[in-house]
Amino acid sequence: MLDRLYIDLADDRLRLVRLDEVHREALRAACAADADIWPIYSSSFDPDHFDAAFGGLLGGGGRMAYAVVDGERLVGMTAYLRADVSAQTVEIGNSYIHPDVRGTGLNGRVKRLMIDHGFAVGIRRIEFRIDERNGRSQAAVAKLGCTKEGVLRAERITWTGHVRDTGLWSLLADEWAGRGAG
Repeated sequence: MLDRLYIDLADDRLRLVRLDEVHREALRAACAADADIWPIYSSSFDPDHFDAAFGGLLGGGGRMAYAVVDGERLVGMTAYLRADVSAQTVEIGNSYIHPDVRGTGLNGRVKRLMIDHGFAVGIRRIEFRIDERNGRSQAAVAKLGCTKEGVLRAERITWTGHVRDTGLWSLLADEWAGRGAG
């Protein structure tokens, strides 16, 4: 299943391309466009931390990372995380979208593309783990029809040393199909 899950995806001008070294500088520039966002992320892709964080993405560790490309421009990143074939579950996360394309519907298109594909290859449950301080991301997954299952208290320590409470959101294949999505 994993070999079918982690493939390049496309929808018109939007492409999700397996993240590779060739994307380093374009992603660095995209991530530098919003220095204020990084404190609510688990790890920072700000200029001071970018190379180490990017290396972590390329290193795998259960991450199947994508460069988000709109037309010919790299505008962000996202990933499948924590894929569990036996449970038919995967998380979508490690997402960042350049500020000038936020609010355009692009992030929703990215998530729908990943959700559609995940369910098409046999995933039955998709999770989103979101910092409780990140209202924008919580609103975005709620709009997709995800259910907040609860809060994982003190679930992780972020790069700033903050002990993070993490909202656990999920979407099941039959719920997605019932919405007429895909």
